[in-house]
Amino acid sequence: MRILVVEDNPELAATLEQLLRGLGHAVDTVEDGDGADAVLAAEDFDLVVLDLGLPGLDGLEVLKRLRHRRDQTAVLVLTARGALDDRVKGLDLGADDYLTKPFDVAELEARVRALLRRRIGAQGGIVTVGPLAFDVGRRRATLHGEPLDLPRRELDLLEALVVRGERVVSKRELADGISSLDEPLTESAVELYMSRLRRKLEPAGLRIRSLRGLGYMLEAP
Repeated sequence: MRILVVEDNPELAATLEQLLRGLGHAVDTVEDGDGADAVLAAEDFDLVVLDLGLPGLDGLEVLKRLRHRRDQTAVLVLTARGALDDRVKGLDLGADDYLTKPFDVAELEARVRALLRRRIGAQGGIVTVGPLAFDVGRRRATLHGEPLDLPRRELDLLEALVVRGERVVSKRELADGISSLDEPLTESAVELYMSRLRRKLEPAGLRIRSLRGLGYMLEAP
């Protein structure tokens, strides 16, 4: 999943980025409200971790503009402990959840997993396709009940196919969805990683179907 961290404290931003990358997500960081608003207007994300006390536009205004564009990206608001009014305003403007600072790492990870599960509507966070089971929150896959160990990019592509269900996903959408601003992925690279992933799934009867000019779709036996 692709996550944007909006936090003006460099140390906290670096910590959040490290934690979320450690969970396997593609993470970008922005340190001010104006930059966040510009990035969110131009790029697609699965989750935004949004501090409210930002230089330039404050977090509430960033959230307000996001929802005004009818963008339903999940938003986890970070607030100072005791800032009840800000939490209420954030929820009223369309935030999905909030976390008070300082926060516990385990709680942050749990809230991120819950929001990503809610985004795709997975029962218990597990999506199944034939013999494949994908735990969205923990980004772990099993095949016939056995762990399926994949390199990061192949896991990214598998996740993108699984969470979109029976919908065809274009190469451009796949490239954009698992890229970060400082680590872009080309459509040619998508083809390469998809070919490697296909070879690992086919023995179990799973098929990554290529639809010429449209994209890819994961099919169960």
